[in-house]
Amino acid sequence: MRPFAPLSAYSDEPSASSAHEVPEPVPFKAAWLDPEARFLRPELPKPPVIPLEDVLGARWAQWIRQAAQSKAAPPDYVAVALLSVAGALIGNTRWASPWDGWAEPPVIWAMAIGSPSMNKSPGLDAVLTPLKEMERAARAKVETGLSEWRGKAEIAKLAEQTWKEAVKSALKADEAMPARPDAACPGPEPVLPRFALTDATVEKIGVILAGQPRGAMLARDELSGWLMGMTRYSGGGSDRPFWLEAYGGRGYSVERMGRDPVYIDRLTLGVLGGIQPDKLKTLLFKSDDDGLLARFLPVWPEAAPIKRPDTGSDDGFLQSAFERLLSLDMHDDETGIKRPWFVQFSEDARCLLDEFRQTARGWEPGAEGLLLSFAGKLPGLTIRLSLILAYLDWAGGETEMPREISQVHFGRAAHFVETYVLPMARRAYADGSTPKAERAARRLVSIIQEQRWQSFTTRDVFRMERAGLSAKADLDPALGLLEDAHIIRAIPEPAKPQGGRPARQFGVNPALWVSK
Repeated sequence: MRPFAPLSAYSDEPSASSAHEVPEPVPFKAAWLDPEARFLRPELPKPPVIPLEDVLGARWAQWIRQAAQSKAAPPDYVAVALLSVAGALIGNTRWASPWDGWAEPPVIWAMAIGSPSMNKSPGLDAVLTPLKEMERAARAKVETGLSEWRGKAEIAKLAEQTWKEAVKSALKADEAMPARPDAACPGPEPVLPRFALTDATVEKIGVILAGQPRGAMLARDELSGWLMGMTRYSGGGSDRPFWLEAYGGRGYSVERMGRDPVYIDRLTLGVLGGIQPDKLKTLLFKSDDDGLLARFLPVWPEAAPIKRPDTGSDDGFLQSAFERLLSLDMHDDETGIKRPWFVQFSEDARCLLDEFRQTARGWEPGAEGLLLSFAGKLPGLTIRLSLILAYLDWAGGETEMPREISQVHFGRAAHFVETYVLPMARRAYADGSTPKAERAARRLVSIIQEQRWQSFTTRDVFRMERAGLSAKADLDPALGLLEDAHIIRAIPEPAKPQGGRPARQFGVNPALWVSK
């Protein structure tokens, strides 16, 4: 496997095609120094190309491309939905464990970013719709038994009441206590399977997971409302601690008003949904810095070309694969409590993991803010992906059931993270990973290039009415950064005859207009 690349390899350097040709730049007596390249890069990095065949293999890549084409959506949306849903179906039946003391659940939180015209929802539905159909079929099988149980439960209430009255009478008469009748015990309530939750309170999710220990997933068409609404929890608390634990599969107790709390041994929930770029930007600036957003695998591709599909997707293949994943069982420990099977890493996979962790540590100094938090979680995310990829191979009929995570499994996951996940995160979280003044400076450079300014005044900038540059408090730091970066230079102006305030004018480094 080739060496992992440094974070700087994913930077977008300005190209000659983006430079503006201006015949006669404003001359200055003093020579200009070279402008700092970081302010000349695009504010939004271009998306990477998803390496489907390299990561998921030919059969799954073919299905993803066909499904994406049938939905007029980028294949990225379909692929990330597949990874998230497959991880949720595996759930607590299998966890990946590189060595004793480290285990990761196959939980993937995925965020499909894009405008409404990009067909986010149809792309996710290519995976979610068959999943929901399977849930309806599974629920139909249980509902008959549930109806019978409810009838027994009503009889059990009457039997319980009659027995209690008999106990009271026996106590008064000092007689032997009557045995509790079998009819007072209806047996355990059948659990209706839930694969994909759309909108449920923490209390309700707790009840569902208490009866379904393998876990589930939350699938939301729009994630912004869910994320912003976490502080509106009944009782004055917040849902954020619950969801922070749900990513890691830790034990959690859900308190319920007026009822006994529900304890979940392994709180394991996948999350999948879409969000618009402007909503994400709002969240980046207003959300608490507790690592919640950094847990999401963001996907923000280019829009798919408008094209009539050649063929439809093979839903039978997907359904068969999902059924195999659902056939996985949890392990009963020596006390009868259900727990995951811990899938160990091979020695070669451990060595590759060691190398990857060193490389990932080297990415962190080149990151800031949310991107730094995201980069710190990449080793754990890669372990999760390696488990999911191994079981997707098996579910798709390509291999035998995996008994360990091999070097090949982890290598494919690491390749995916290095070439796609990290560059995509740099694109998605650019606003949240860049200081405010630097964001404003980049926007000002964009305006300079757009307007082909050789010189400009602060009044010229204010007239543009651009977000982040419409107030003096926002513009001044940006001007200072660009002066320090040798991109602009203040031009002194003589005072006006009436003693008015001199205009603030700036010259632009001619290097911005010279093709290299």
